Amino acid sequence: MSDTPTVIPRSPAPDDTLAFLKDGYLYGTRRFRKLDGDAFEARLAGTRAVVMHGREAASVFYEDDRFSRERAMPSSVQHLLQDEGSMQTLEGEPHRHRKSMFMRMLDEASVARLVEAFEREWARVRAEHAGHEVPLYDVGNLVLTRAALAWSGVPAQRVDDRELAGRLAAMVDAASTIGPVNWAARVRRRRAEDWAAELVADVRAAHVHADPASAIRTIADGSDDHGAPLPEEVAAVEVLNLLRPIVAVSRFLVFTVHAMHTHPQWHAVVESDADAATRVTNEVRRHYPFFPVIAGTVRRPFEWRGREFEPGERAILDLYATNHDPRSWDEPGRFLPERFEGWDGDPNTLVPQGGGDAATGHRCPGEAATIALTARFAQLAARRPFSVPDQDLRISLRHIPALPMDRMRVEMRP
Repeated sequence: MSDTPTVIPRSPAPDDTLAFLKDGYLYGTRRFRKLDGDAFEARLAGTRAVVMHGREAASVFYEDDRFSRERAMPSSVQHLLQDEGSMQTLEGEPHRHRKSMFMRMLDEASVARLVEAFEREWARVRAEHAGHEVPLYDVGNLVLTRAALAWSGVPAQRVDDRELAGRLAAMVDAASTIGPVNWAARVRRRRAEDWAAELVADVRAAHVHADPASAIRTIADGSDDHGAPLPEEVAAVEVLNLLRPIVAVSRFLVFTVHAMHTHPQWHAVVESDADAATRVTNEVRRHYPFFPVIAGTVRRPFEWRGREFEPGERAILDLYATNHDPRSWDEPGRFLPERFEGWDGDPNTLVPQGGGDAATGHRCPGEAATIALTARFAQLAARRPFSVPDQDLRISLRHIPALPMDRMRVEMRP
């Protein structure tokens, strides 16, 4: 593959929408190889876009405020994952101000408390299911929901945790769907937003006691970059945008068990070595399929690869292809946690949750929490608290978002 093509080629198809649905996570990878470059133009859902991947492409996409995320993704995706007025739809100073709120809620000490809550809830659910076979994905959703609620300061009596776990998981599970499945998930999100709005209103009115340092209090007291209180409906959206990504970590828990089951030599290493658990976690995040792409619309003119990008044009960064780019990763198709020993931490090569700087850009502010939760779970799983029965462990790269065929069933040991 050429590193510096002078012209961005075009996909020969008049529209690549069906090809994207057919190829899934490999849509971009197959065309980058065929067209011999790290970017190409294509029409997707009737709109022309430049699809790009790799370290340099991630730098272009995430740095210098070149792109806006507002209305860059189809409404069927945006309304499930972010919705109107959320941090990810903002740019410039409004985005940086809102991002700072999330960074405060997810600082090192707060992440440590979230991991402690996760461990407590994991022990509780393990005891509930002792001797039974369960899908780890579903168990993980419930454990993470309970942990997120306890950590964020939401009173237990204010929510049905199982119902909320289902609603939060559906937002992710149905993000790539269209039609009735997507509509049903959006109804579930709207009900969750109604719950969150009522909670925010009660916290503001002191009908619900919330610790001043709690996440729910922080959001309820949140303001825009001019100092005005966040509208109730916007604060409700941000409550979900705090809880939902924590629950989405369930996929990484599943992939961690899948990796350690298929590479059992890592059990003994991880159990006694927290650094090894982090290396395994980063390789899980790099190797396994999470979100395939992220889209943006050009905010101001710039030039890249001999092409002028004009305001309003759309670009798509292929996250999966960037995480498997052979220019950045040796033997990218192999699961090799040792590659992260001495890794330089380049933010534009490992991009399962976005590229660039988390504090100022659009990289997920919860990435540190994701790593901490998954690494701690890797150590817990290394103790073999469950067995893995025979099942279909294949992961289809055509299904977005992906999971093992049997959702990683495990049998909890007493």
